[in-house]
Amino acid sequence: MSETPLASRPHDHSHCVHTALSEADAICLKQGLRLTALRRRVLELVWQSHKPLGAYDILAVLSEQDGRRAAPPTVYRALDFLLDNNLVHRIASLNAFIGCNHPEHAHQGQFLICRTCHVAVELEHKTISDAIVQSAQGVGFAVEGQTVEVVGLCAACRGA
Repeated sequence: MSETPLASRPHDHSHCVHTALSEADAICLKQGLRLTALRRRVLELVWQSHKPLGAYDILAVLSEQDGRRAAPPTVYRALDFLLDNNLVHRIASLNAFIGCNHPEHAHQGQFLICRTCHVAVELEHKTISDAIVQSAQGVGFAVEGQTVEVVGLCAACRGA
């Protein structure tokens, strides 16, 4: 990789949030979907950092910062909507969610997750996805979905 991924470099993170919300608005408008205030707020919270965020963490922020008395099923429904429309990914090993860098099209994600600072960087390499599908087909397995999670140390944590 010739360039350090944005998530592991210092940057104006408000730009990431603004871009994600703008893309979500455009996608929902184009597809005739409702990006309700709660769905939008949940997406905004997921994008607050490049660290995966759990549903109960989202619920806590909604209660503490927003004064919303949302129940867990409400947050999970919002997350399901965001997942179904490619706006977030679920990191299964952490039972958490992270914003999708490429919401304009469905894809299989690969994630580099720092075991120290918990930053997650999304990669999108079709060759990796294709290799998994081809290998699975070779043993008679039909892939219905895939998320590759790679745990290690980001550049910042390796340098510390």
